[in-house]
Amino acid sequence: MIRLEKFDYNDYELLISWVDSAETLMQFAGPAFSFPLTREQLDESFGNKNRMAFKVVDAGNVTIGHAEVYVTSQSTYLGRIVIGAPQLRGKGIGLQIVSLLLTYCFEVLQQTDVALNVFDWNTSAIKCYEKAGFQINPDKKAERKVNGQTWIALNMTISKQTWMLLQ
Repeated sequence: MIRLEKFDYNDYELLISWVDSAETLMQFAGPAFSFPLTREQLDESFGNKNRMAFKVVDAGNVTIGHAEVYVTSQSTYLGRIVIGAPQLRGKGIGLQIVSLLLTYCFEVLQQTDVALNVFDWNTSAIKCYEKAGFQINPDKKAERKVNGQTWIALNMTISKQTWMLLQ
């Protein structure tokens, strides 16, 4: 069982340690940051009052991940979701994180729709999001250049109505 707790300055170093390459940083945060990730970049990002950052804590009170909710005038986004230790990935923790974030968005923030972006090659994340009820928005994509390669970011959305049917 996991829970979300407020992410703060004391959590920076652990998050930074999980982001060990420019590719990992792009996968985690899109083009918002430059590698290497620094405290200054995190300060600037978390200074935005529309961004809510969480650490993911396991039953043993160990921080195992990070996740964010970002509210704009157009939508509410999930993002920057990472499970720190590679050996914890693929065990259903991502779906638990997404479920907690959606509960927060729909019940606490009273949002009607939530979106996220994911790279098309990240099939395990796409499957996780689909299990949570997200659907790919075929009309919205973005390209990112990473070390001479083009990565395609897909947009996925879920409505509160769909989420409630899945509960």
